[in-house]
Amino acid sequence: MSSERFSALKEMGERKLPRVEFPEGKISSWFGCDVFGREQMRQYLPKSVFESVVSAIEDNRRIDRRVADEVASGMKAWAIDRGATHYTHWFQPLNDSTAEKHDAFFEPLWGGGGWEAFSGEMLVQQEPDASSFPTGGLRNTFEARGYSAWDPSSPTFIIDDTLCIPSVFISYTGEALDFKTPLLRSIAALDRAAVEVCRMFDKDVTKVVPTLGWEQEYFLLDQALFKARPDLVQTGRTLMGHTAAKDQQLEDHYWGEIPDRVIGYMKEVEERCFRLGIPLKTRHNETAPNQYECAPMFEEANIAVDHNTLLMTVMRRVALRHKLAVLFHEKPFAGVNGSGKHVNWSLATDKGMNLLAPGKTPKGNMQFLSFFVCALTAAARHGNMIMASVATEGNSHRLGGGEAPPAIFSVFVGETLSAVLDEIEQRVSKKALSPDEKTGIKLDIGKIPEILLDNTDRNRTSPFAFTGNRFELRALGASANCAMPLIVLNTAMADALSDFAAAVEKLVGKGVKRDVAILQVIREHIIDTHKIRFEGNGYSRDWHDEAARRGLKAMNSVVDAMSEYVAEDNVKLFGKFNIFSPVELEARHEIKCETYLKKVQIEARVLGDLALNHIIPTAIRYQNLLLDNVRSIKEVFKVQASEMIGPQMEVITEISRRTEAIRTMVHEMVEERKVWNMRMDIPGRAAGYEKYVAPFLSKIRDHIDHLEMVIDDRLWTLPKYRELFSM
Repeated sequence: MSSERFSALKEMGERKLPRVEFPEGKISSWFGCDVFGREQMRQYLPKSVFESVVSAIEDNRRIDRRVADEVASGMKAWAIDRGATHYTHWFQPLNDSTAEKHDAFFEPLWGGGGWEAFSGEMLVQQEPDASSFPTGGLRNTFEARGYSAWDPSSPTFIIDDTLCIPSVFISYTGEALDFKTPLLRSIAALDRAAVEVCRMFDKDVTKVVPTLGWEQEYFLLDQALFKARPDLVQTGRTLMGHTAAKDQQLEDHYWGEIPDRVIGYMKEVEERCFRLGIPLKTRHNETAPNQYECAPMFEEANIAVDHNTLLMTVMRRVALRHKLAVLFHEKPFAGVNGSGKHVNWSLATDKGMNLLAPGKTPKGNMQFLSFFVCALTAAARHGNMIMASVATEGNSHRLGGGEAPPAIFSVFVGETLSAVLDEIEQRVSKKALSPDEKTGIKLDIGKIPEILLDNTDRNRTSPFAFTGNRFELRALGASANCAMPLIVLNTAMADALSDFAAAVEKLVGKGVKRDVAILQVIREHIIDTHKIRFEGNGYSRDWHDEAARRGLKAMNSVVDAMSEYVAEDNVKLFGKFNIFSPVELEARHEIKCETYLKKVQIEARVLGDLALNHIIPTAIRYQNLLLDNVRSIKEVFKVQASEMIGPQMEVITEISRRTEAIRTMVHEMVEERKVWNMRMDIPGRAAGYEKYVAPFLSKIRDHIDHLEMVIDDRLWTLPKYRELFSM
């Protein structure tokens, strides 16, 4: 791109940037001011109604319709006082986005005038069109009816002038068409199983919830430069582009000084998030140029998922105000790190105890070990399904490389905790333990808080790593909804905990003392999870060979990974806890496959268009300039010309060879698409696109990237990597 055009685009993007100012007072004084939370409910609801709502939320019960009318009245009054004119059921369909249809509070009166109306019926349920969202065949186009229903456990909030009501989304026949419905089911299943195990140690525990602390990575680009790249606009990633001479190789961007323009953007994002009750805590530069990260404090999983999807909406809106483009694609640029969304998962009781944090006593650590080994068991049994939950077209460009977890699922627990598990395995080898053995084990178990205090390293090559008081799933892509891996983790954990409790009770029924029975079952789980535990380099060739010997599957194919949704053991798992019916799993499998093939199809069409209508004409234009110059040299220098034109002839030849290769491969790619578009079953079509269409993208790109390095910069109208990275 010419320096003049680049400067003009940069100036267009940077002029008249908005000034961002935080509201007056401490953040804590206005945090959550746009949320109908408990403080707001106390002010706008009668005391009895407020207590009824809180009780229903905490006990996971439905809210009575009479109570719903009074809640709606108070909610409307609060929203109107905050300037709201509309309301919407805000839900998460199966497209990793959010959906909303706005209705005005206003209703006209017969004969003129009107009033602000909002009833319990409007609050509790709406009827959006279900046929236009991804359904995986659950709904025909002519079967349009679906229902959205209020989720009281996630507080309503206001964006601009609209009251947003977090909701579930189901079909007319009751199947879940969203992420929230099965997430809530999995949370309830985990609660039941976890409380049963907790009561072995503390009879007063009545509730357990999974907690989530997500970490959101993203890229920022100048909006004008972004719009000058049709591939970025239409696919979210660059389908061509030679690597910049300087990108991340000096390791000077990570945690570096945040540019003024970016810090202004971050401040406005944070201000809006704080108003919406999103507890953002951290911001910093990430590894790649123009890459950043933000992260909140831990929250209950359901609310945390809502907050993450809401955050991405806020980030997109604020980016427009700052004339920036925010990219959540997992791999927008080749040659530099892509973006993930780390899922930090743990469990907490209604007493505020983190069940994956060691206690201060041997009894507390016995409880910790019980939940810890159950988490290992969940991973060992259902690791393939966990990997399937993060499998997407965008993530396929990131997983398996040196920047992200490998395609083989394993668990990292650290050398110190591994030693504790080995010690328990060796010493607890019989049903009856002597007093000395019991004392020795209790002393060892009692040391866990001390030895883990500063001894929990992180393994960046592990998909699922224990980091002291939580597990970190590092394999999720930046654009994805956090809910799906949480659904799998919660359900798998419920399965492991149920079996743990049953095994303990079976031993107790045979006369084994409860504490000995618990140790025996912990030991069994330790033995059963050997194959999944790995402390080394997950990228190494040796690990691939070792994993194969252990019987661990390498998820090298996205479409193959997606087939786990309909694998027999997963159908049984989700059916056992009523998370998904077989039909709902089949629908999700089909949706995942269809989304994959459509994204590859879009990328193929965009690349073909740019190759034929931009790259090749630009290359020929430059080639003609060189040919004119060669002819001129021949006319002027006659005999000596052959030596002078040699380098130019090499470039001319290279351009001819590469443009012909591009044209041929684009034609072949189109023909391959036609073949697989005739395939009727969507999983089969997706497999064909993955194996036969997707490889053309990298082959065509290689020729284009070479042409970029030889064609006159003034003729190359697309912004290059070095320009896109100039924040």
